[in-house]
Amino acid sequence: MKIIIGEGSCGIAAGAAKVHAAISALINDSDSFSIGSTGCIGMCFLEPIVEIRNNGKVLRRLVKVTEKDAPNICKSVRENNFSLVDYLTIKPEDEEFLTKQTRIALRHCGIVDPESIEDYINIDGYQALKKVLKTMSPEQVIEQVKISGLAGRGGAGFPTWFKWNAARQSQGKNKYLICNADEGDPGAFMDRAVIESDPHSLIEGMLIGAYAIGAKKMIVYVRAEYPLAIKHLEKAIEQAKANNYLGENILGTSFSCDMLIKAGAGAFVCGEETALIESLEGKRGMPRLKPPFPAQKGYLDSPSNINNVETFANISWIINNGGEAFAAMGTENSKGTKVFALTGKVVKGGLVEIPMGKTLREVIFDIGGGIKGGKKFKAVQMGGPSGGCIPESLLDTIIDYKALGATGAIMGSGGMVVMDETTCMVGMAKFFLDFTASESCGKCVHCRIGTKRLQEILTRIVNGEGRDGDIELLEELCYAIKDGALCGLGQTAPNPVLTTIKYFRDEYEEHIKNKKCPAGECAALIKYSILPDKCKGCTLCAKKCPVKAIDGQVKLPHVIDVKKCIKCGLCYSICRFGAIIKE
Repeated sequence: MKIIIGEGSCGIAAGAAKVHAAISALINDSDSFSIGSTGCIGMCFLEPIVEIRNNGKVLRRLVKVTEKDAPNICKSVRENNFSLVDYLTIKPEDEEFLTKQTRIALRHCGIVDPESIEDYINIDGYQALKKVLKTMSPEQVIEQVKISGLAGRGGAGFPTWFKWNAARQSQGKNKYLICNADEGDPGAFMDRAVIESDPHSLIEGMLIGAYAIGAKKMIVYVRAEYPLAIKHLEKAIEQAKANNYLGENILGTSFSCDMLIKAGAGAFVCGEETALIESLEGKRGMPRLKPPFPAQKGYLDSPSNINNVETFANISWIINNGGEAFAAMGTENSKGTKVFALTGKVVKGGLVEIPMGKTLREVIFDIGGGIKGGKKFKAVQMGGPSGGCIPESLLDTIIDYKALGATGAIMGSGGMVVMDETTCMVGMAKFFLDFTASESCGKCVHCRIGTKRLQEILTRIVNGEGRDGDIELLEELCYAIKDGALCGLGQTAPNPVLTTIKYFRDEYEEHIKNKKCPAGECAALIKYSILPDKCKGCTLCAKKCPVKAIDGQVKLPHVIDVKKCIKCGLCYSICRFGAIIKE
């Protein structure tokens, strides 16, 4: 038997490393079981997760494990008595989080040890590469990718085969295959999880792509904020070289290819492929004018192909199972599966992979378990800062590129941030404009200045200083920025503003005309007061107030000094009698 600890970033943040250390300390030489690690299985809401396995079969999946549970876990394995850990065993309704998914890109995540090439090989790892190098021409590989209908999962949804074919047909002594792992959307962590949990699937997918386009060098551009992903990928590269999956004459063929990692400094604009290339070349990350496209003139002026991690993670599955099998999933416009990072005010947050064509409602409520605290669903932000907010009335929208685009949002790389009734939509638009304005590279005026003007207007509105005509001015600016910006960052930056105005215009009007925030979230528009008939004079609020803005005697009604009040909301949250109201 084996005790396996989930040690992706989410698991470690929840205490998985401490659990691992506690269990390790209890294992002695006479024990017939061992301990191991795996990556993130996607159920971030249940971390730390520990599995008890026998010959690869999961006997028990234990959730929300702490160091104190280590003795019971070890004892249950020694005695083969798993009733000792019943209190930790995952509930059937939580298990559905996985069983309702269809996993291709995430198929090995939480299953294999990311630091073991043997684990990967034992589940048919690198078989697709062998098939390609031994039995397929580059053109046949591209044809299978074309049949699959795989679109780039980085956000634009451009046909993968078309980019590969363009790079293959371009003339150049050196060609480069580049992986964009610069995942910058707030709330998105799909690519990080794949690299941390299954780095060899990325390497294999990239090798197949390099063979298809005729590249001998591969580069993974990953943000430096992903140290665990970088660590696991570095080790995977070493192992792949040692086993002749990377380097010269791979698997005894004439195909030679090497891989290196470039750690980026975390600029959001470097998610745009030409800005990424500039950064790779040691320059400031700023987009280039297109054409020429990277397939003709990319890294070091050589033909280059760029796809993101999730795109490459699908490739070996497509080769092993055939393009038709991938195309059989999804919709007419969008084939296969898509990974989403489900976050925000949702009960079950984590990584979700579903066939295209499922509805937003199915993902958020059937898989995600609905809204925390029984609150009402309000909106979901799709596509991060480049996307838009989709309201409750459109919850039955199917997930594919065309359908989501019709709402004003985009698929993006897969961020799905859920909001409830306590979320201010004007504040949400401001949050994303704060982000895009600060991340603008400054190369073009429309993005550099335009996003700043949008940010300033939204700031005025949430501060209670909105003016008549502000909504119309926001819309005018948005369309000007979309039409004039050089790259995708600027062209899509107005989307959160446009969609919140489209679906939540009444909230903007309340902020501007009545100086009120319907969600009660904008501090400048909130007022706290105490109802004398409900206040028991317990003094708890006065004792806890950080600025001493509450006064009153014991057992007598208290009063809030609105001039001192900083509107932190602490008094409102701790009052046991419902005496404090928020207006």
